[in-house]
Amino acid sequence: MSGWTASRSERAEGGSNALLFFRRWLANPLQMGSVIPSSPALCRRIAALVERRADEVVVELGAGTGVVSRALLTAGVPAEKLVVVEIVPEMAEHLRDSLPGVQVVCGDAFALPEALPERLHGKIGTAICGIPLVLLPLEQQKRFVAAVESVAPGRGFLLYTYCVTSPLPYRALGLTARREAWTPLNFPPASVWRYRPEAR
Repeated sequence: MSGWTASRSERAEGGSNALLFFRRWLANPLQMGSVIPSSPALCRRIAALVERRADEVVVELGAGTGVVSRALLTAGVPAEKLVVVEIVPEMAEHLRDSLPGVQVVCGDAFALPEALPERLHGKIGTAICGIPLVLLPLEQQKRFVAAVESVAPGRGFLLYTYCVTSPLPYRALGLTARREAWTPLNFPPASVWRYRPEAR
């Protein structure tokens, strides 16, 4: 009986997350990459690609309902070493309630020097982006790249996307690009790309 109760509880939480996610997508589709949260298969792929030294944090940008955040915690990222940045106050409040011990910042991923505490600047092992950057003009993409570089110099970022080819014009952005993972089990099928600043 207890197993059945837990299963039903998990299904209820998943349904609640999906509803919250869908409502946010309706309110502002350009802030959300999909109408539904990322699948467990995609979340596990993302978590497996994290690089972090003991004194570094993982920063998730555009955390949504926290499905990737939970996969990161399950994969071994300590809660105190995970920072999530979410611009929508309602979503940020949901994340604070559902991710105990994780630092939740209600702020703009395109203004990371201001959004993140100064003590974290230069202490970011991996930045993970769930924002649909492919939909933005080049100048906005440049602004995002500059924001990440200012707090995580030389580290670049992971971007999960529904594009098979690079969703970013990486050469125009001064980046190198590598598709690290592809998961056909996600709906729609998704890729994880790693972008790093070009060596100068």
